[in-house]
Amino acid sequence: MRYRVLGGTGIEVSTYCLGTMMFGAVGNPDHADSVRVIHAALDQGINFVDTADMYSAGESEEIVGKALRDPRRRAETVLATKGYFPIGDGPARGGLSRRWLTRAVEDSLTRLGTDWIDLYQVHRPDHRTDIEETLSVLGDLQAQGKIRAFGCSTFPTEEIVESHAVAERRGLRRFRTEQPPYSLLARGVEASVLPVAQRYGMGVLTWGPLASGFLTGKYRKGRPVDLTGGRPALTPHRFDPELPGNAAKFDAVEQLIALAEEIGCSLPELALAFVTAHPAVTSVIIGPRTGEQLEGLLKGASLVLDDEVLDRIDEIVPPGTNLYQADGAWRPSALTDASLRRRPVAERAAV
Repeated sequence: MRYRVLGGTGIEVSTYCLGTMMFGAVGNPDHADSVRVIHAALDQGINFVDTADMYSAGESEEIVGKALRDPRRRAETVLATKGYFPIGDGPARGGLSRRWLTRAVEDSLTRLGTDWIDLYQVHRPDHRTDIEETLSVLGDLQAQGKIRAFGCSTFPTEEIVESHAVAERRGLRRFRTEQPPYSLLARGVEASVLPVAQRYGMGVLTWGPLASGFLTGKYRKGRPVDLTGGRPALTPHRFDPELPGNAAKFDAVEQLIALAEEIGCSLPELALAFVTAHPAVTSVIIGPRTGEQLEGLLKGASLVLDDEVLDRIDEIVPPGTNLYQADGAWRPSALTDASLRRRPVAERAAV
């Protein structure tokens, strides 16, 4: 496994990062089996593990904690987790305020059974909280030794730029990493997120390289899709082949499968090699549920795509194009809150 430095942190991480969203109630509920998968990944040279407090409501962090209970394994593993989403019922149980992040980090440390988190990431932007407040508390947690570095996840370009400007203006520590969705079908981050991350010297760990299963070859043009189970059951509008908006995704998948067969690899191997080839990407998060899936994902770790193949991919899905909107991607309040786009009725006329 090749290792790369995570932005300006000096921390060396494997090119593949083990994502643990599928460990726990929403994926693999067998703790012992999930621990075996984590150990298998570590034994194969992966030293980077990513989780979040909201994955199976904290169960994923507990499983990771069990897997890293051995002090030697913990010392050799770069452990990342995230916070932002509400945990439990009631007000003030989510977001990026000092009050919540202080508690969220303590709770994550307890579930993980560790004294420190190597990389703590804010899972999404929070417009209810000044970014200065968020950077301030993260800096304090770093100074206390509870986290070694901190970053952001699924932030749009303007939020990344603003965070760095505020950090410089206020003399605060800044985000060192960004975790964006990136795949053969979701290339929008190539336009500005990845170049801006490079400009600021940020490490980049990408999620969703298989586009929620679209790039496994499981969903094919002209074949029915079971919309009652798995990812299709959660977001059927993204998978229903009868919907006109999905036609481009299915067409692209067929062309990518043909390209993979031509160069002698599988579609998932092509998908992972594509993301790994971008110069801004430090590590690619893979999220197996079972040991068999882990083995399949690791098979193509040595695959190198030459310029001719990458040019062919650009013809199928042009750079900067999003054919697939990643699940859970953040949308700004300016789009989700209609009142921010509409003046009061009495003020809408020009005269």
